[in-house]
Amino acid sequence: MRNSLSGSVSVFTSQSVFIGRSMRHSLRNVDALIMAIVLPIMLMLMFTYIFGGAIDPTGDYVNYVVPGIILLTAGYGSASTAVDVNQDMTGGIIDRFRTMPIASHGVVIGHIVSSLARNLLATGIVILVAMLVGFRPSAGLMDWIFALAIIALFILALTWLFAGIGLVASSPAAASGYGFILLFLPYLSSAFVPTETMPSWLHGVANHQPITPIIETIRGLLTGTPIGNDAWIAVGWCLLILAVAFAWSVRSFRRLAGRR
Repeated sequence: MRNSLSGSVSVFTSQSVFIGRSMRHSLRNVDALIMAIVLPIMLMLMFTYIFGGAIDPTGDYVNYVVPGIILLTAGYGSASTAVDVNQDMTGGIIDRFRTMPIASHGVVIGHIVSSLARNLLATGIVILVAMLVGFRPSAGLMDWIFALAIIALFILALTWLFAGIGLVASSPAAASGYGFILLFLPYLSSAFVPTETMPSWLHGVANHQPITPIIETIRGLLTGTPIGNDAWIAVGWCLLILAVAFAWSVRSFRRLAGRR
């Protein structure tokens, strides 16, 4: 009993240290945090004021585009996890952790928790700015709770996916490049324009990729548009991505950390 309790405390303590370490790194890396917030805001302003009039002459385009910008914010913020994890894997710090009586895989979980907190903060800031430029959600309290739950689940799934990329990439630059490819998915979804306005050969991709049902669910919860089965599909996609990314990350860490 004593050994079991001691081990539990050790895991809890080491995990807290790793989370604190990642949070401090996030606070010190001000440039990455600012870019994760500023870039989506710039895109929102560009689409709203430059392209919005051509897409929706009624001036209601900001209500359409904000859910897509929210997911784009999550994507840009989560992408830095790949670089952070890879720097730990290639910088030699994992070897030092493995010599200590702690669970070294906690370093990845620390990055996950830090990324989730950072991205939820960035999402809140983006929503506030969106309201300043005309976003008018019709959501009630429960709608907001469900929308934030979907957003948090998406961020968690995406962050684990980027962590897996960071584990297997050969360098921080490669991790950044591989992660950047995933950031194109929102542009092939209903984030900025309805999928039926795209070329017919893109309809299958745009309608059946993970981002579209997630965006339509958030859009429906916040602005009252029909959701249909998109909510269940969105949750299913998030859970599937999370399960695959988690299993991939755990297996990759055990394989790579053992030989570094």
